[in-house]
Amino acid sequence: MILEIATIDIHVGKNGEFEQQLEKAQVVLRQAKGYIEHQFQHCVEMPNRYVLLIRWETLEDHTIGFRESALFVQWRGFIGSYFAQPPVVQHFILKF
Repeated sequence: MILEIATIDIHVGKNGEFEQQLEKAQVVLRQAKGYIEHQFQHCVEMPNRYVLLIRWETLEDHTIGFRESALFVQWRGFIGSYFAQPPVVQHFILKF
């Protein structure tokens, strides 16, 4: 199992709009092959920062299956315009 951690910084003052669009984007994410579960967390110290934690069955389910699909285009369409810069994405093998 893989844990994707994406740090997302959004444009100042757009939290409310971003979170509304995030609700729509999450519906799309749940449809992806290999998707297990996810969480979004909002940073206390940096109010324009969010962390997305997604569990995938395999790395390829995210990097190929989702990222190269029409679902990703939909997903990014809902929230991509709020990104202050591209998200920082890392993948971890869940062993414990």
